Amino acid sequence: MIENFFADYKKFVVIPEDESQVNNEVFDPKKYAGYYILTLSIFDSRLSTWRDASKFEIDIEKSIKTVLRNINQMQREKYHFHLLEIDKFKNYFILALSTKTRFNPGEEDDRIAYVIDRILTNPFYVGQNWFKLIGERGRVARKLFCYSFKEYVAANLNQSKREDKYENISELIPKNGEIKLIKSAQKMEVL
Repeated sequence: MIENFFADYKKFVVIPEDESQVNNEVFDPKKYAGYYILTLSIFDSRLSTWRDASKFEIDIEKSIKTVLRNINQMQREKYHFHLLEIDKFKNYFILALSTKTRFNPGEEDDRIAYVIDRILTNPFYVGQNWFKLIGERGRVARKLFCYSFKEYVAANLNQSKREDKYENISELIPKNGEIKLIKSAQKMEVL
């Protein structure tokens, strides 16, 4: 091999993205088209409440936050998960799922099942040792979560402000009471 073959290697250096910057990315709901509220519980659970998970040496809240941070980093082009509620005295937790593309009506069940079974389950099951939390029936089926979901529809705040602001037409009339009509120049088509 010629020793000077890679002499101009500096032209080809590409610095990788700093992954810590991706973790600090702020959630912007305007970048997403669909929003769903997911309620998840453990299938064939060995727990009565999340507090019992300490018997299996699992910190539930820390575990959920770790998985969601990793998934949000890897799936940032498609999905974003956000933990909304977890209570140590209950046996379920609530997530918000934001999607870049809106799910078609009728396809929601299949698409959300795919997201939970393919994207969400494995990091919990293997990565966080949640397989310890399910019974034999759950292990055979390799099913971790029971879930329900509902689409979240947020009211458009800008639209409601606009409607409230101009609800009274008298606000548009000048104080002197004169209303002037302004004619615009006619446009002519050029052939």
